[in-house]
Amino acid sequence: MLEFYLVAIAITDIKPGVTFEWKGNIFRCVKYDHIKWAQQARIRLKMKNLRTGAIFEDTFNVGERFEGAHISYQKMQYLYHDNELYNFMDQETFDQIALTKEQIGNEVKYLKEEMVVDVAMFGDEALEVTLPTTVELKVTETAPGFKGDTVSGGKPATLETGAVISVPFHVKIGDVLLVNTQENKYLGRA
Repeated sequence: MLEFYLVAIAITDIKPGVTFEWKGNIFRCVKYDHIKWAQQARIRLKMKNLRTGAIFEDTFNVGERFEGAHISYQKMQYLYHDNELYNFMDQETFDQIALTKEQIGNEVKYLKEEMVVDVAMFGDEALEVTLPTTVELKVTETAPGFKGDTVSGGKPATLETGAVISVPFHVKIGDVLLVNTQENKYLGRA
């Protein structure tokens, strides 16, 4: 069993990337703004709920405190998709966990069997999956390119995971591409 702990954090110490517990959920600060209203300072946070994936904003008084949440990351290998669950295996202990599509989020369109990813853990609870920034994926479907057609700038291509990205006209079915998973963007041939 993994150990986790909570430490009190002042609202002024919360910056983008810091995780904390609030209202029974675990959040990561996405954006931090210090604002003044009628001679009073306030803090406006944009937060991501790590359990649901929801992102929202709220305003707090400067003196407020939260419980800091220690998040650990484990390397896990994606094994397979079974009905509504995506199954992962810990690379060291060989323990397996199953996550829903909602827990994985938008990253699901780039998941390929045997891919190693980082899984954010709060104690024994898996919160989210982080893929490598670039992945290699094979093109399974795309229209043929026409010589001299440079006006439209690109064509859509379906990758082996089902993701669709815009690619140059010279890309054909069977090509293995480097894809940026954060920007949903073609980087080049592998």
